[in-house]
Amino acid sequence: MENRSQTDMEQAPRASENGACQTTSNVAWERATLEKLVFAALREQTLARRWRIFWRMSWLLVIAALVWLAWSESNVSKNVATPHTAVVEIKGEIANGADASAELVLASVSAALEDSGAQALVLLINSPGGSPVQAGIINDEIRRLKALHKKPVYAVVEESCASAAYYIAVSADKIFVDKASIVGSIGVLMDGFGFTGLMDKMGIERRLMTAGENKGFLDPFSPQTERQRAYAQTMLDQIHQQFIDVVKAGRGNRLKETPEMFSGLFWSGQQAVELGLADQLGNLDYVAREVVKAEDIVDYTRRDNVAERLAKRFGAAVGGAVVQAMRSSAVLR
Repeated sequence: MENRSQTDMEQAPRASENGACQTTSNVAWERATLEKLVFAALREQTLARRWRIFWRMSWLLVIAALVWLAWSESNVSKNVATPHTAVVEIKGEIANGADASAELVLASVSAALEDSGAQALVLLINSPGGSPVQAGIINDEIRRLKALHKKPVYAVVEESCASAAYYIAVSADKIFVDKASIVGSIGVLMDGFGFTGLMDKMGIERRLMTAGENKGFLDPFSPQTERQRAYAQTMLDQIHQQFIDVVKAGRGNRLKETPEMFSGLFWSGQQAVELGLADQLGNLDYVAREVVKAEDIVDYTRRDNVAERLAKRFGAAVGGAVVQAMRSSAVLR
């Protein structure tokens, strides 16, 4: 019994030592495995982050290259020794901030007339109208510039030349149209809605506080007085008369005035020629070839190109993302 007990006592520490060694080995293996997994995950994250930076930087470089190409193309000097017909497009709504704003149109017109190679300027118009203020600025400045540079200015109408667009067209020496073009609409409008009757039926009370008797003049939820209506009509009549005066000054004795001419009606191109609102039928190529006698056409229109649109849409976002990614990468390093 004593020998057996002594043997058991001798084996017990050995078993404890073996168990402890095995536990230590397991812990070391788990730690090593965990470290490998952590480092692998970090490497994957770092690699993914670098690829993201790479692609963002690539997009940024592409956009920068497009912008540079657009800038370089826009700054290439034209061959002034070659006679050509200069063209400036007036398309879409005539409004501040639009492609057909006074700022962009006049910058284009000025550049065209200053070029010694430009034999004449053609305003290529396709617009339903817009702001009388922008149209008035363009009309006045075109008349000044063509007198300054002593070069003819022609208007060529595509689909439509109505309202404010026609206001601009009469600054030209001649107006050419297609027989089916829409021309005219010499009038002024101010539109809106009134909801006072509907509000009364629904039991809705309008609570509008103003300092000034007419401050809420055009509020659609407040009734319009006869005095306010008369005031607005007087203002519209005045602007309308300004429009009429500009048309008469531009067209002169070519107009065959009728009672409906300044009523806001519009006509086909063929009718416009008959009424003296336009001079003759003809398109851009015809005018360049037969009237200006310079078949080469050079477009001076200032507009947003693809590179500028991409830069505006994506430039700031991509640039910010790249900077943020680079900062994150620098911190992790």
